[in-house]
Amino acid sequence: MSTIGIKRLEGIHWYVRDLERSRSFYTGKLDFAETWRSSPELEAKGRQRSACFSAGNINVIVSSPLPHGAGEASRAARFLSKHPDGVGTLVFEVEDAERAFRVIEARGGTPIADIETFTDDGGTLRQFSITTPFGDCTFRFRERRGFGALYPGAVPHQGGGGNRFGFQEIDHVTSNFQTMKPMLLWLEHVLGFEQMWEVAFHTSDVDPARKTGSGLKSIVMWDPISNVKFANNEPARPFFKSSQINIFNEELRGDGVQHVAVTVGDIIGAVRGLRQAEVAFMPTPGSYYDMLPERIKRSGIDAIEEDLSILRDLEILVDGDHHHAYMLQIFLKEAAGLYRDPAAGPFFYEIIQRKGDRGFGAGNFRALFESIEREQHKARDA
Repeated sequence: MSTIGIKRLEGIHWYVRDLERSRSFYTGKLDFAETWRSSPELEAKGRQRSACFSAGNINVIVSSPLPHGAGEASRAARFLSKHPDGVGTLVFEVEDAERAFRVIEARGGTPIADIETFTDDGGTLRQFSITTPFGDCTFRFRERRGFGALYPGAVPHQGGGGNRFGFQEIDHVTSNFQTMKPMLLWLEHVLGFEQMWEVAFHTSDVDPARKTGSGLKSIVMWDPISNVKFANNEPARPFFKSSQINIFNEELRGDGVQHVAVTVGDIIGAVRGLRQAEVAFMPTPGSYYDMLPERIKRSGIDAIEEDLSILRDLEILVDGDHHHAYMLQIFLKEAAGLYRDPAAGPFFYEIIQRKGDRGFGAGNFRALFESIEREQHKARDA
């Protein structure tokens, strides 16, 4: 199967109600630099205001409708009329926009419009967008030939931080679906992705007598050439409705991007600094770390380099499944919790440091659920 020539996942495009709040979070908390802003001409045309926040090879574009009703017809406003804040576009750099367009359309993909061409003093950019099976999130494909701006209509801006936490690149995108098979087939047959990894489990595996629970099925699809990866989740029975995946979909009011994982070179230093910057993370029960030495032995990792007491203190998770290869990960609180505002939505970030492992934390899924079970039992017995 011929590829569509993806080079990288260039960035994610958020639609939010409060751009200033996002600016404060990315530059003030995560120490991203604000690198681009929308020009007055682009704002008048699109009826929304945008800014790009960058760290390493990560670009996060954030757009909000213009105030006082002027942005009612904008893409951001249309998205926000149906959803809380969330990811509305994923942007890919491709080798050849015309070839990508031709291959995608021949495979049954649905372009929103024909290829557009833009020029600036540096060169040319060609781009097009397509619809997708995950909710109201579209994909945009860009071919760069010396084009200087990050996107057409962007003007450079210097502000914000210097990436002192060492963010590197987007590791993967995770999305939640009521049923993920359409997305898996679309990724395979339209984009040419391959299956890389899968896991399925439920807390009823831990305690068959329980009357409530949460479970999931997860399949990762990837493009081996560009290393772009999509993790795709759906709820698992029994207790489908109480699955964390289903709850996310109810809160987002549809399928969509649940989280984006970004890599760092030193997760201990990054998390320590982020906690000092008052970034909130999802809590990890202490019982997770009580069982961690035995889990490491059973997993086949043999040993890890990090001090377990430091990982416990920072609540960093460990996973892996073969000799001396493992990963370290932690999850920020969802946006609604970070901002204490339900309209901010259920999206969250994952921070990950890979030490030879290519997996996605299957052991952590189960270990965390088991730890939560034990904590709940302790609370009932107290």
